[in-house]
Amino acid sequence: MTIEAVIFDIGNVLIEWQPERHYDAVIGEARRKAMFEAVDLHAMNDLVDQGHDFRKTIEACAAQYPEFKDEILMWYFDWIKMATPAIPGSVKILRALRAKGVPVFALTNFGVESFEYAETQYPFLMEFDRRYVSGRMGCVKPHSIIFEMVEADCKIVPERLLFTDDRQDNIATAASRGWQTHVFEGPDGWAARLISEGLLTAEDLA
Repeated sequence: MTIEAVIFDIGNVLIEWQPERHYDAVIGEARRKAMFEAVDLHAMNDLVDQGHDFRKTIEACAAQYPEFKDEILMWYFDWIKMATPAIPGSVKILRALRAKGVPVFALTNFGVESFEYAETQYPFLMEFDRRYVSGRMGCVKPHSIIFEMVEADCKIVPERLLFTDDRQDNIATAASRGWQTHVFEGPDGWAARLISEGLLTAEDLA
């Protein structure tokens, strides 16, 4: 079936998202492991992705764990250092699709304020035809409702959407709704899939 739109996740597809790596570099692996065992920082971030205030959410968590207060606050003050660098091969694919006239959407778990900040650092985030940002939508992947909202907005039948994400749970929900899917493990595999679908050629990416 003809693909009418290609949908990208952002974290670890277009931009590396590695908080643990940043903490290891700044406070050391042992301290980072102790903190992550004591504090569910990814659950904290999930609240931000659902639309909760970025700074207030992190400050509230830091207040609950005074022994890790300074380190938790880094999630706010050092956030862009955790969401780096861009993945050039994926950006190239995004731009190649657009050059071919293929509609390209983003579907991402991202906070409202953090996404606005990311736009200032990564201009390619402004290049999508449609951007579905969880913080603005009030729900997150892998819950089915966010995929339903995308379908309702773009008015493309699920079977004509091709979605890539690095997380298997997100892929599973999309596939359960009938979307075409690709587990992202790197730009080369993603490029090969798009070529196999007839959306790009090797020359488009040369």
